Amino acid sequence: MKLHGIKVPHKKNTANCVPVRLSVPETVRIPMSMHIGKPAKVAVKRGDTVKVGQLIGEADGFISAPVHSSVSGTVAKIEEMTLSNGAKGQCVVIDTDGEQAVFEGVKPPEVHDLDSFTEAVRQSGAVGLGGAGFPTFVKLSVKDLSKLDAVVINAAECEPYITSDTRTMLDKSGDIMSGIEAVKKYLHPNRFIIGIEKNKPGAIKKMQELASQSEGVEVKVLPSSYPQGGEKVLVFNTVGKIIPKGGLPLDVGVIVINVTTLAFIGNYLKTGMPLVNKCVTVDGSAVKEPKNVIAPIGMSIADVLEQSGGTKSEVAKALYGGPMMGLAVPSLDSPILKNTNAITAMDIKEATPPKTTPCIRCGACLNHCPLRLDPREIARAYKLGSVEDLQTLHVDLCMECGCCSYICPAHRPLVQTNKLAKALLRVNQAKKEGK
Repeated sequence: MKLHGIKVPHKKNTANCVPVRLSVPETVRIPMSMHIGKPAKVAVKRGDTVKVGQLIGEADGFISAPVHSSVSGTVAKIEEMTLSNGAKGQCVVIDTDGEQAVFEGVKPPEVHDLDSFTEAVRQSGAVGLGGAGFPTFVKLSVKDLSKLDAVVINAAECEPYITSDTRTMLDKSGDIMSGIEAVKKYLHPNRFIIGIEKNKPGAIKKMQELASQSEGVEVKVLPSSYPQGGEKVLVFNTVGKIIPKGGLPLDVGVIVINVTTLAFIGNYLKTGMPLVNKCVTVDGSAVKEPKNVIAPIGMSIADVLEQSGGTKSEVAKALYGGPMMGLAVPSLDSPILKNTNAITAMDIKEATPPKTTPCIRCGACLNHCPLRLDPREIARAYKLGSVEDLQTLHVDLCMECGCCSYICPAHRPLVQTNKLAKALLRVNQAKKEGK
């Protein structure tokens, strides 16, 4: 059995660009919702003085994550902002003082067993840094460790442009090793598998050196095929297991964790510094000098672009992430988030979608969908408003990778239709439950 996918241009222009640390801007806007689950509750008020690493948002429930200040300065206001998904959410606006004084409470956590380890990860504010943003401690809260076989480290980085994970592997291998050893000590998986696409020879060599230092760690070199980094695809291509419909990797004995997330955990256990900065790839047709940067969370995209060398044309569209699964931002005032691994800034030519023509029933979308869904039939069912057909077609399994839209010769917005169809199912389910 083989999972399908597509070939996309790699455009890894910044793979050899060591990240440059940006200057602290005058103001940051730090959202309370930078993760899957319930937003954090604001824990500061206007006029408060804050320091780097200080808690400013408390986790509000099990699937939530705390938020910390990335700067030192004064809380200017608490305001509502539009998030990239169109929803509204609170954010803390901080006027920086330029001193970057570190909060006195920042210290390495005391970890001595599984519970204290997962609690430390929770307190760190760690979320999936490959883009998903799922609170990491939830993944690591395994009730029955006997069911855990493998930890798959997602280092595929299959999206065009993005190289921030590549830089983690090249520059932070010691932190990756610390993260591996901590997970090994407290969760006792049988093996670790680092999955990397073959178009990253430098990172592969570095990770193979890393694996040779620790028993039970191996590197799996994967074909350069998109979406190699998709969770279901990665699990199948590394351990040969199929995640059941509606299931999680743990249902087949696997935890999947992004390589940069793992490196952050390794560093946090040594330093106690929460998640306050991000390595971000800055690239795209509007960018004058593509590079990797280290930016404080909450820094505006406009400030990041300016400090990165500016743009060579007007930015017609900017994305969190890459061109395949990235989310368009409402404006360049949008901030860097915990799970921002790249900013892709497009000029008008790159941002303008091609003209759509009628479907010719060629089947390319079906033949290239990693999960063998049928976007043609999903589009038909959505147009008819047939919830029953959408359920039969399993549209809820769509990972929104965009393979169907990319490969469609008629340039139909198939992945966008899939998203709308999934939303229709959620609305229908909510009505049934009386919500």
